[in-house]
Amino acid sequence: MSASVDTAMRKLFGTDGIRGVAGEYPLDRHTILAIGRALGARLKRTVPTPKVVIGQDTRESSVWIAEALAEGLAASGAQFTSAGVITTPGIAYLTRTHGFQAGIVISASHNPWQDNGIKLFGPDGMKLADAIEHEIEQDIFAHLEELADVHGDTAKVTAEILPGSAALREDYIEWLTRSVDASRLQGMHILADCANGAASSVAPRLFEKLGVRADFLHVTPDGRNINFGCGALHPEHVAQKLKHSGAKYTMGVTFDGDADRALFSDSDGHIVNGDGVMLLAARAMKADGKLKSDTVVATTMSNMGLEKALRDGGMRMLRASVGDKYVLEEMLKVGATLGGEQSGHILFMDGDATTGDGLLTALRVLEVSGRESKSLHDLTADLKSFPQIIRNIHVRDKVPFDQIPAVAAAIKNAEGELGGNGRVVVRYSGTEKLARVMIEAESEALMQKHVTAIADALQTAIGT
Repeated sequence: MSASVDTAMRKLFGTDGIRGVAGEYPLDRHTILAIGRALGARLKRTVPTPKVVIGQDTRESSVWIAEALAEGLAASGAQFTSAGVITTPGIAYLTRTHGFQAGIVISASHNPWQDNGIKLFGPDGMKLADAIEHEIEQDIFAHLEELADVHGDTAKVTAEILPGSAALREDYIEWLTRSVDASRLQGMHILADCANGAASSVAPRLFEKLGVRADFLHVTPDGRNINFGCGALHPEHVAQKLKHSGAKYTMGVTFDGDADRALFSDSDGHIVNGDGVMLLAARAMKADGKLKSDTVVATTMSNMGLEKALRDGGMRMLRASVGDKYVLEEMLKVGATLGGEQSGHILFMDGDATTGDGLLTALRVLEVSGRESKSLHDLTADLKSFPQIIRNIHVRDKVPFDQIPAVAAAIKNAEGELGGNGRVVVRYSGTEKLARVMIEAESEALMQKHVTAIADALQTAIGT
C-alpha cells in the first residue's frame, strides 16, 4: 500500500470496529501495525504503562493479526496479554474486571473465514463511542505515514502471544455461571451450534459447570470453517434437528462466530430470534421489578409485532440505529435495562454485563424457561410478527440514498402507500458493502411490490 493515505476517502471503523478481507487494506500487516501503535500511544497519554488484553476467534488469520497488533502495541510501550480464543463479550468482561486500559477482539463475527476484524473496548468494557473511534482513526493514518519504511521483528511477540491464557477464559466462564440461578437449569437438554467459532472454546465447559446436558454441533474449528453453513447464519439446521428429535431437547441455540449473539429454536422446530428473546426477557424482568421504566430498546429492524406485544403487556419500545453499540447508547441515555437486536444481540443491563453476550443470553432464556416451567414455544407464542422481508443488494459504493433519485422516489412511494400499516427501512450495512431493504406490511403483495422496486432501483444505480 502507498505510504500516503487520503483520509478524506478512507474510513476505517464501521458499526462494529474495523473489518475487511484479511491481508488487504485495512487489514494488511502494515495498517495493523499502525493500529497497534496508535492505540498504544493514545493509552500512554493517561497511563505510563498501559495494559491491553487481546482475544481472537478461530480464523486462520487471527493469529498473525494478533501478532502484528501486539508488535505495534509493544513499540508504543504498551503491555499486552493474550486470552487466546475467546468470545467478544469475554474480552469485554476481562477488560473491565482485570484493570486493562483496553481490550481488543480479532474477529469478523458472522462473516466468512476470509474476512477478519478488530474490535476495541475501553476500560469500562464498553465499545468505543464513534467520536473516540474517529480520533483513533486520525492517529492511525498519522502512524501509517511514519511506518512507511518500517519492518519490525515479530519473533519475540509471537512467542508471547500465541499461548493465550486458560486462566482468563476460565474466569469469564465463572462469571457467566454466577449470572444465573443454576437451580433453574437442572434437567434441561439443549442442542448448541457453536459455528466453529469462539464459542467452541467456552460453551462446552460452561454448560458442563452448570449441569446442563448439551449436545454440540460445529465445535471443531480448522481456521476456515467458521460460520460455514452453520451457526447463527443458519439457525434452520438446529431447528430441523429439534423438529425431528421427538421432544428430546428443551431448546436449541445457535451462536455466531464471536458468540456475541444467539438465536434459538423451540422443540417444534420454530426459530426464535432476538425479538422473541426480548419479549420473554422483558416480561420476566418486569415481573421481578428489574425492567427499568418498563422500557425495551430495540432497533429499526425489530418487528412491529414486538412493539405491539410489549405495549399489550404495559411496556414500551424505543428504537435505536442498527448496531448493538447504538442500542447500548440509547439504553444508557434513557436508563433502560434491556435492549437488543432482531439478529440476536441482547443487552442485559440489570447486572454487570456491558455488551451483547450470546452465552449469557442463552443462560437467561434457559433460566426464564425453568422458572416459568414453560417451553420456549409457550413463552413466545403470542408474538405475532407482521410479514417482513429483507433484501440485500451488493453495492459498489455507499452513496446517500437521497442522492440517488430513483431510489429516493421508490422509498417515498413505498412509505406513502403503506402509511401507518407498515414500515420501510433502507440502510447500508456497517460491516459489508451491502444495502439492506426491509419492508414490513400487513399486505404480502404490497411488501413484495415495494421491496422489489427499491432493490431494483439500487441495483441499477450502484449494484455490482
